[in-house]
Amino acid sequence: FVSVNCGGLPENLLESELFGHEKGAFTGAGAARRGRFEEANGGTLLLDEIGEMPQHLQVKLLTVLQRREIRPLGASEPRRVDVRVVSATNRNLAEDVREGRFRDDLLFRLNVVQLEIPPLRERREDLPQLLGRFLRHFREVHERPQLHGFEREALAALLQYDWPGNVREAVNVVERAVLLSPGDLVTLTDLPDAARGVAAS
Repeated sequence: FVSVNCGGLPENLLESELFGHEKGAFTGAGAARRGRFEEANGGTLLLDEIGEMPQHLQVKLLTVLQRREIRPLGASEPRRVDVRVVSATNRNLAEDVREGRFRDDLLFRLNVVQLEIPPLRERREDLPQLLGRFLRHFREVHERPQLHGFEREALAALLQYDWPGNVREAVNVVERAVLLSPGDLVTLTDLPDAARGVAAS
């Protein structure tokens, strides 16, 4: 399993990251490098934030998906790859297609099985389990073994909060609480103002 964040790399590096390059393919390419497709050969490649991929790379990705081969930068011959591609985005790709930001043929190729995960505010029943998991994780990371849960008022505030930053925000809120909590329970005062329902000053 190999993952690459399509929105986390500059456009000029993303192509090399995905498809690799040969020695001397561009300034600074002192050695050949396998791309993520070759690294994932025989397995799965996650293209996270695929909606951020530049259009010229969307064309190259479509070719890879259709032909099952890549051509690293500077290579004279294509290379076969056997990769299951999973993509994720927080964008509405159908809308991006209508507005010309995403290729419709690539969307059709990627959209074999679509899983839509609602935002946290629409699945509050999942929050206690997610928050508990994040608490256990950060309790170990930050060596806080005495911290074993959320005070009732703190949990109630977290369950009422709308989570505009979704899961990433929940992760950050729990890590902050683990770092700030002096006792054995996360309390209301350990939470950021927004999560407590306090307007920012």
